[in-house]
Amino acid sequence: MINLSKSLNVTSISWDINEEPNPCLWKGVSCNPPSNSSVIKISLSGVFLSSSDFLPLVCQIESLQILDVSENHLITIPSGFLSDCGELDGLKLLNFSYNNLEGSLPVFVGFAGLEFLDLSHNKLNGTIDLELDGLVGLRSLNLSVNYFTGSVPNRLGKSKVLKELQLSMNMFQGIIPVDIVGYRNLTLIDFSVNNISGSVPDRIGELSKLEVLILSSNDLSGEIPQSLSNITSLTRFAANSNKFNGSIPAGITKHLRNLDLSYNTLSGSISSDLLSPLNLQTVDLSNNGLSGSIPGALSPSLVRLRLGSNSLDYVIPTAAIATLQNLTYLELENNTLTGLISPELGFCQNLMLLNLAGNQLSGSLPMELGQLSHLQVLKLELNLFTGQIPIQIAQMSKLSILNISWNSLNGSIPPSVASLKNLINMNLQGNNLSGSIPENIGSITSLMELQLGENHLSGDIPSMPTTLQIALNLSSNLFEGHIPVTLANLTGLEILDLSNNKFSGEIPTFFGQLGSLTQLILSNNKLSGEIPKFGSWVFVNTSGNEGLTNSTTPESKKKGKPIALSIVLAVVAAFFAGGGFTILAISLLGYKLVKKERN
Repeated sequence: MINLSKSLNVTSISWDINEEPNPCLWKGVSCNPPSNSSVIKISLSGVFLSSSDFLPLVCQIESLQILDVSENHLITIPSGFLSDCGELDGLKLLNFSYNNLEGSLPVFVGFAGLEFLDLSHNKLNGTIDLELDGLVGLRSLNLSVNYFTGSVPNRLGKSKVLKELQLSMNMFQGIIPVDIVGYRNLTLIDFSVNNISGSVPDRIGELSKLEVLILSSNDLSGEIPQSLSNITSLTRFAANSNKFNGSIPAGITKHLRNLDLSYNTLSGSISSDLLSPLNLQTVDLSNNGLSGSIPGALSPSLVRLRLGSNSLDYVIPTAAIATLQNLTYLELENNTLTGLISPELGFCQNLMLLNLAGNQLSGSLPMELGQLSHLQVLKLELNLFTGQIPIQIAQMSKLSILNISWNSLNGSIPPSVASLKNLINMNLQGNNLSGSIPENIGSITSLMELQLGENHLSGDIPSMPTTLQIALNLSSNLFEGHIPVTLANLTGLEILDLSNNKFSGEIPTFFGQLGSLTQLILSNNKLSGEIPKFGSWVFVNTSGNEGLTNSTTPESKKKGKPIALSIVLAVVAAFFAGGGFTILAISLLGYKLVKKERN
């Protein structure tokens, strides 16, 4: 240990034999109790090591069992370390993760007692053949997030006691080797984010101890093996973002807690018992070709149910969904579901995201939706809803995204929406809403995008929230009179659309001072006078205003950089930091201002 301390020039660990003669009391060092005399663990994680010269000296500690040098800047593993530490039969764990290791995988000779090897998050490359075959006791291997190529390795310890195999985020290709089923103790397999192709061996069902199988983001095809349903220990199966076809195997969820088969080409119906097993917590079958109805038998343990972008029809089994007290995500968008939204949906007290967009749902919006006090995202756009916006929507105090655009809603915008203090995006466009914009809308101080186009709104335009940055769309309504001077306060706004109204008078010169503005759409109004100067980065559409005349050539300024997109990402990240959720990524959909025809 004395030689090792001298070779390490790291101030953060302060190994000084003069200050503390007992190495067992040094930071990052653990010794064997109760005598506390033999060093069994050295942890140098995250101490900014860049030189590997000290590593062979570690091998002089014959009692060493654990070496952790993760989260440093090491580039190589010296050959002296491999030869000397290979003779330490007691060495059980090596952790070199999160470094800058380069080159091919080292050959591990010896290391008879090594059980855990972690080389993940480095820059290792090349193919893998026999480099690990001599590790007779290897139980956990993590090579994730490197640049390995070639076939999936299947020589991973002669004694085949391996329990955990993680190869994700590399460039492995070819098929899943059937020899992998020879490692009968495997509990975890993660092959995600590679270029693996072909079908999954049906013999994979022989891995009777398997608990987690992750095959996501590859080029796998064929049918999902029926044999997976025989693995009673399997709790998580993720095979999303592949090319699997055929139907979902019967009984596959019998023992699962988490199932993700999204983004494949699966077909057929969802069997009546697929969603009902009591342990089932999350199911994602979105973006497939599934048809038929949603089963009414649902697990009371469901937390997330994602069935969007399929061809599911008939009605939503609301009575069954209403009993799911743990449900936080319900996503059924882009199907052909019909019928009403039942008031019973209000019983799902823990819902945080409800997405029923892009269906053929009809009827009025039930006031019981206001009972969803934890809801943060409500997306009901592109349906056939009628009636008024219920005032109880204001009870959703945590709502950040409200999108009920492209329906046939009528009546006025309830002033109570101004109490939604967390609202970032409100989209009500493409309805039959009338009356004026609520006078108190400016009090929604978190609002960054407001879409009210293609309605029948009229009256005075109130002061808008100065936080608006992505877009303000008031197009295709019945507004008239002068463009209000209060819009000058929207200094961070990127897109302003006032087209297809009856605005008159001159175009305000303050538009030229809105430094973030990139699009100004004023077409088809009754504006007159001279068109003001705008920076060359601003797209201005003033067509359809017969009284307008052109001004001089637009001034030349340095192009401003739109900032709203980066700001909304920051706001979203802060908003959900406590829960670790990612559901607000869909808030950016409105940024493109796509107008879609009603069904």
